[in-house]
Amino acid sequence: MKRRDVVDLIMLAALWGASFLFTRMAAPAFGAVALAEVRVAVAALVLLPLLAWRGGLPELRKQPARFALLGAVNTAIPFTLFAWAALSITAGLASILNATAPLFSALVAWIWLRDRLTPLQWVGMAVGFGGVLWLAMSKASFSAGGTAWAILAGLGATLSYGVSASVAKRFFGGVRPLAVAAGSQTAAALLLLPFSILAWPPIPPAPRDWAAAMALGVLCTGIAYILYFRLIARVGPASAMTVTFLIPAFAMLWGGLFLGEPVTATMIAGCAVILAGSSLTIGLLRFGVQRASP
Repeated sequence: MKRRDVVDLIMLAALWGASFLFTRMAAPAFGAVALAEVRVAVAALVLLPLLAWRGGLPELRKQPARFALLGAVNTAIPFTLFAWAALSITAGLASILNATAPLFSALVAWIWLRDRLTPLQWVGMAVGFGGVLWLAMSKASFSAGGTAWAILAGLGATLSYGVSASVAKRFFGGVRPLAVAAGSQTAAALLLLPFSILAWPPIPPAPRDWAAAMALGVLCTGIAYILYFRLIARVGPASAMTVTFLIPAFAMLWGGLFLGEPVTATMIAGCAVILAGSSLTIGLLRFGVQRASP
């Protein structure tokens, strides 16, 4: 990986880590559904002109139903769930839950696409989900004001990401990545629009809240996708996926610096266990064991 690729990787991790900070800032004013709508609509406005400039708009008309499905499971559902979770849990904890996405992706691919998993990958999933259970047991409470439902919402969001990975693999193998990103964001914006109208906050959000929402759409979604797909083109999807392991560090850093959120030893340890399990599951740690072919 060249120096410019490392710079892109760090910038991408910083942006996606900041998405949990901005979500935490804007969610109380907008509500989960309205904030998700603003985020994806702004991202679509960033990505669609770029796709048009590269002559890729015709690709969006080929399979609208599948773009709608991808927009739902890759964007509308997880963005809404994470925005709702941000009302109760810290940006750092939400980012740690987000790190389970590779675990859910492997599990869904095994169930739906019949991808084969090696014993080492099964160990990785067991370790990763064990880390989630440990972290949840120390943080979750179903009592009034507790965080258990928010943690479950965060895990539901990453499960949705896991489903979206198989949807993309199953139906979008021949579609350029930028078209997939723009199409899914546009579809998600259209899907969320009627719900966001009904759920629009009666009190107008303050300029600070709008600034956070715009940063979510422009920086953490639109520009972040451009960086991500540039990395995929240069270093391949496996290397680009390593951004997953940097996001929690940035999310906890931004949350601590700007919101004064505590970073506990349990959070750090749970994050380490989850990331170790994820790295085993996606094959970054192999210990000399060859990964099975799908």
